[in-house]
Amino acid sequence: MKAIWNNTVIAESDDTVVIENNHYFPAESIKKEFFKSSESHTTCPWKGVASYYTLEVDGKENKDAAWFYPEVSELAKPIKGRVAFWKGVSVEE
Repeated sequence: MKAIWNNTVIAESDDTVVIENNHYFPAESIKKEFFKSSESHTTCPWKGVASYYTLEVDGKENKDAAWFYPEVSELAKPIKGRVAFWKGVSVEE
């Protein structure tokens, strides 16, 4: 699977975990040069507190377009150490 934004592959892995129709990529599969830490956080009742990354590709920014759970609940163990995408990021084979 590939995560693509602004015509650029920002993550690539053949080991994604799908939860709630989102592909969670292993953290080591993201291209870190396109990711900036964000101060944003949200809470999922069953997964825990999510942290976000803002994407920056070719001078364009996509705020909080990637998220991950630094600490996951017992129910969400399969996505520990993984990153998912939204806000116009295309995930395809």
